[in-house]
Amino acid sequence: MAVALGLCAALVGASAAAAEPRADLVPPVVTADQVMPHLDALQRIADRDGGNRAHGTRGYRDSVAYVKAALDKAGFRTTLHRFTHDGATGYNLVADWPGGDPGHVVFAGAHLDSVEAGPGINDNGSGSAALLATALEVSRAGLTPDRHLRFAWWGAEEAGMVGSTAYVRDLSAAERDRIDVYLNVDMAGTKDIRQWLVVHDDPAAAEAFEGWFAARNLPTFEIGIGGSDHVSFGDAGIPVGGFATGIDDCTHDACDRVENVDPQTETLSTNAFISAVWQLAARR
Repeated sequence: MAVALGLCAALVGASAAAAEPRADLVPPVVTADQVMPHLDALQRIADRDGGNRAHGTRGYRDSVAYVKAALDKAGFRTTLHRFTHDGATGYNLVADWPGGDPGHVVFAGAHLDSVEAGPGINDNGSGSAALLATALEVSRAGLTPDRHLRFAWWGAEEAGMVGSTAYVRDLSAAERDRIDVYLNVDMAGTKDIRQWLVVHDDPAAAEAFEGWFAARNLPTFEIGIGGSDHVSFGDAGIPVGGFATGIDDCTHDACDRVENVDPQTETLSTNAFISAVWQLAARR
């Protein structure tokens, strides 16, 4: 009887442990203080580099250097993927988090470049900052995902998704097949937002984003594949997801400065993205 009771206790304990989620798989929650400083940094870069962060400019190269330094310090393996457009060398910054099944990749990205007319802090410094904050939370949590996590900051999106198209084109068929889903965030901090525009392609990604917003009574609108770097992946047959907060009066203009970003919207967007990455990284 004592043996039987001991066995039952052990089984109950094992069952309880199995039911309790791993601490590192509970999505963290960030505040504006963890996101907005990245936008301030991109604004300073644009201010000292001619007012923009466009492809082929020092402003873009300095933006890449800023993000890369943060990722390197956080333990990511970073690489620069080079391409040429309009006579200038462009750069995609790719960051891999160690671990996870390399045969099943969750890939998240945002474009880092602006137009020549302005600093591009909402379009798309806001998405780049949300992506960077997500990556840094992966490091801070010591996340050990089931799937491999990869992040990228794309160049020359404003010229027609040139950087992401070049990257996908350079992948082998086997490398493309290993990407389970690509998640994109483009414009994450629009003021006076009516709704989050959620990409509906990969069902699990759409469910992750829609579920997060619905739980907080935040309005969404379903959109298809189009308008940003997820097109490059979707055209290659890779399932995609993501969202945007929509254009504003300063889109592609000199007034798209850090003051053009709503900190609350930016923070909500970042936490939605973090939650989706955490969910999808733990799926098989």
